[in-house]
Amino acid sequence: MDRPMRLSRRGLAALLLPAPALAQGEGRGRPRVVVIGGGFGGASCARALHGHALDVTLVEPNATYTACPFSNAVIAGLRPISAQRFGYDALRAQGIAVVQQAATGVDATARRVRLRDGAELAYDRLVLSPGITLRFEALPGYDAAAAEALPHAWQAGAQTELLRRQLVAMEDGGTVVMTIPANPYRCPPGPYERASLIAHYLKQSKPRSKLIVLDAKDVFSKQRLFEAAWAALYPGLLEYVPLSMGGRVTAVKPGERSVVTDFGDHSGAVVNVIPPQRAGDIAAQAGVADRSGWCPIDPASFESRLVPGVHVIGDAAIAGAMPKSAFAANAQARVCAAAIAGLLRDAPVQPPKLLNTCYSLVAPGYGISVAGVYQPANGLLSDVPGAGGTSPLAAPAAVREAEARYAEDWFETITADAFA
Repeated sequence: MDRPMRLSRRGLAALLLPAPALAQGEGRGRPRVVVIGGGFGGASCARALHGHALDVTLVEPNATYTACPFSNAVIAGLRPISAQRFGYDALRAQGIAVVQQAATGVDATARRVRLRDGAELAYDRLVLSPGITLRFEALPGYDAAAAEALPHAWQAGAQTELLRRQLVAMEDGGTVVMTIPANPYRCPPGPYERASLIAHYLKQSKPRSKLIVLDAKDVFSKQRLFEAAWAALYPGLLEYVPLSMGGRVTAVKPGERSVVTDFGDHSGAVVNVIPPQRAGDIAAQAGVADRSGWCPIDPASFESRLVPGVHVIGDAAIAGAMPKSAFAANAQARVCAAAIAGLLRDAPVQPPKLLNTCYSLVAPGYGISVAGVYQPANGLLSDVPGAGGTSPLAAPAAVREAEARYAEDWFETITADAFA
């Protein structure tokens, strides 16, 4: 096995030289691409870029990435948190420079990335894959401190474990309240998978308890499949309240462990608040986020429509019909890497077709899925007519079991592609 590459002081100094020195230095070598964010999008893009014979640096402050897909199974006690954690040694061994620092700013004119310690990285092209930031200001009463009592668990890791501990500690007969924001947000079906698996845990371990799901919309991904499963598996245990029935949460009362809706307050022994979201902070600092908080991009190259030379992939991007998911980020990473390689050679960017598949577990051995194919149209990524679809509504148990296995296979494949 190859040993992980570790940067010497001399090597790190070369990475951090000012842009003019890099541009004029002798033997500058291959074009430099900096990727900010080490999740599914960023890690996959760094590996794909390296395959195009580019000089690639990945900037990620955390030594370990904790994956959101399958984290709902951790909350339900079906999976250890350790199975969600991935490092970057394989990327280092491949020859990708991994800088374990936070990026704090971007000078798009000088083409430099500023790091937390004040050092700078020069680039020819920059890729941002910053994921999401929670919009605490959009939900009165809910902030980072309140999340320590009423966890969101929408950024996997400590919050995932906190929500799990709270469920385990709750007495049988307690009420769990879960809130879901309006679109857009990371992983459209994710909250409904979480509701399903929390209901499964309650059914198995605390059967006198109840789950109330408050939703700020009336329509959601894989809705008929989820609702059919809930009716079959969790009657009387899971209560779903859509927007039209008063599901929109307008404020949070952390001290009372309750949330406020247009129709009244809901209190719970455990309260899981998923707040509105926007692109990760570096997107706004780099000037690539618009007033929506998300990042408009060219659908063929993922280059920012606001800042030339900067590309945005993954959850942060406004990708039209393509949802915000790990599979989407991985697919966008490959397309973006190929586009950058072409742009650096002054080659035309070819219109891509991108695939997204999303699996959800409703219970152990019960999986459902949705798939889509997307292509550029009218300045956005649009559905390819007649492509994609969802699991059949009236499928037998064997099909649901197979999809649950496919979900596990998908997770192993995508994490290996990004991190192994």
